[in-house]
Amino acid sequence: MRYTSTRSCSFVTSAQAIAQGIADDGGLFVPEHFPQIDDATMDQLISGDYKTRAKIILSYYLTDFTADEIDHCVEAAYTGTFDNEDPAPLVEVKKDMHLLELWHGPTCAFKDMALQLLPHLLTTAAKKVNAGKTSVILVATSGDTGKAALDGFADVPGTKIIVFYPQNGVSAMQKLQMTTQRGNNVAVCGIFGNFDQAQSGVKAIFSDAAMKDYLAGRKMSFSSANSINFGRLVPQIVYYVSAYCDLVKQGKLQRGKSFNVAVPTGNFGNILAAVYAKEMGIPIKKFICASNRNSVLSDFIATGTYDRNREFFLTISPSMDILISSNLERMLHLLAGRDAKVVADLMAQLKKEGKYTIPSAMLKELQTLFVGGFCDDAATQQTIGNLFETDHYLADPHTAVAVNVYERYRRESGDATPCVIASTASPYKFAQAVLPALGVETSGDGFAMLQQLADKSGTKIPAPLAQLRDAAVLHPASIDPADMAKFICETLA
Repeated sequence: MRYTSTRSCSFVTSAQAIAQGIADDGGLFVPEHFPQIDDATMDQLISGDYKTRAKIILSYYLTDFTADEIDHCVEAAYTGTFDNEDPAPLVEVKKDMHLLELWHGPTCAFKDMALQLLPHLLTTAAKKVNAGKTSVILVATSGDTGKAALDGFADVPGTKIIVFYPQNGVSAMQKLQMTTQRGNNVAVCGIFGNFDQAQSGVKAIFSDAAMKDYLAGRKMSFSSANSINFGRLVPQIVYYVSAYCDLVKQGKLQRGKSFNVAVPTGNFGNILAAVYAKEMGIPIKKFICASNRNSVLSDFIATGTYDRNREFFLTISPSMDILISSNLERMLHLLAGRDAKVVADLMAQLKKEGKYTIPSAMLKELQTLFVGGFCDDAATQQTIGNLFETDHYLADPHTAVAVNVYERYRRESGDATPCVIASTASPYKFAQAVLPALGVETSGDGFAMLQQLADKSGTKIPAPLAQLRDAAVLHPASIDPADMAKFICETLA
């Protein structure tokens, strides 16, 4: 298996793609083809546990990793790191509506599914292609990726990690998770701006020649823990394959029959992983792309025009407060029949004008696969309340967006196909938004709200969040986006 950039046709190995993170031309690495799951392998996947499924799927994509290396990476990632031995349990909330709970890891968000694995993949890859160099992991986060990456890479030999987050664009609990992070190789910094500015800054630094020279002189090289890194994306393919296997294993879906997937979507990586699972043979019928008030993706699916020149809203689902969805570039590459020039031209338009429109043939294919929708904060909170009152399920404000958009799609289309909805975070990370949806007036600090939520719902506060009460803030810095490169140099000096 080789990897190519979405913007050109040069090839690299999986180890190079993971170690490098982003292509030299600014494009994203994609596999040159999608491996197909045969019947015998599907038997193994259905009968196996999550770790078995992960090892099989990774072996398809990481062909320059040995079986022992993949085994080590998976065992290290998923043994004793989640709150049960099934890292991605499937919960039937109502008939034909299942929530894929992806938040049972150490940071209580779906990013753990990939970011407990990525440090092991990256250090293994680096030994193959960057022996003797320190990998400097740059991360821009809208809330969850930052803490999950920090937790995964803290004190990992041969790495340093630097995380940037929007100072006023994450929940109080998300900020506390990041700013209290321990580790001799970690640095965290807020920026006075939004996630898109943090992400654009990181991508610009990746391709800056002077910065590359600065690192080279110190025997260092950049890599990424954002979903622009294929090493972040491939573990996410696993949990959609696993969801299908569980539906079949539990007798909820006949083998070979289709199901839909609904995902609360900001940067597009989580739903793209489901598309890649379909390309491997998993029978997914429709992809329901759910946005909050920052509806750039649902508008794109409806019109074929991606336009980030619009008002940016801060919402109660902050991890989706994004106007530049980096992973959409990989979807464009697929829709364009892998024509890198088409993608490069569209990305150039986006950089120059802040928008682009895809050709009609690409739009037709997009709309065959996808349905887009969005809901505002009021509808999100109403959905949280309804789910709890009617279905006895406690959802966070991101999962609720996906449930809202899915249920509206089902009513309007009449499509009764069974659906798997990605449940992306613990509701306790967003107690300040969840409590009013349950009719509870918030009071006290963030930890008092955690207790209020536990009392109201009869559920338990996740241990990783409860433990933050006594944690010291170690990373108080905040800067202007223009100073990100300076902060990196000072951190690495």
